[in-house]
Amino acid sequence: MRTPGPAPLFHAVVLAGGRSTRLGGRPKARLRQDGRTLVELTLEAVREAAGVVVVGPPDLPVPEGVLRTREEPPFSGPAAGIAAGLHALGRLPGAAWTLTLACDMPGVARAVPLLLEAARAGPGAAGYVCVPPGGRRQPLAALYRTDVLRGAYAGQDPADRSVLSFVRDLPLRDVTVPEDATADVDTWDDVQRHHLT
Repeated sequence: MRTPGPAPLFHAVVLAGGRSTRLGGRPKARLRQDGRTLVELTLEAVREAAGVVVVGPPDLPVPEGVLRTREEPPFSGPAAGIAAGLHALGRLPGAAWTLTLACDMPGVARAVPLLLEAARAGPGAAGYVCVPPGGRRQPLAALYRTDVLRGAYAGQDPADRSVLSFVRDLPLRDVTVPEDATADVDTWDDVQRHHLT
């Protein structure tokens, strides 16, 4: 029986800087499930990362050792958030992979091990992206080869652009994840469905 190798060395970019317009401006990162904020749950999901940066407002609490930055300009979208996160992580020793996660997916801890296992099993790919059964690719729950992701952003202004516009042409492999692993929180109905407060 083949013994799995070590988990791949990775950094994580956690996006927590949206306007939460459909929630009346209430920050999604601060919503709680069983007493823990969504950003805390997301950080727990990436606890094996060699380096982590949270992209969001300066008053959002993050644990010691977690980097903090902000997209420029603020509220200019997740693609700008990833660019800011990559820049902040550039201060750390390099990692072969970069995991990108939006902090509004309460069940994402079920997806992260599947992405890491896919990279361990097939390290030659440019990246791996979560796809729920019957759903669409979720580029904000994905593991990218760091040099490929940095190359996709090089020399481009990411403000107010979609993440998909940067990664759609990359040779990514799909990783099937449970339906609730990437279900996000956009509306008050979602808040109730995920038992958030």
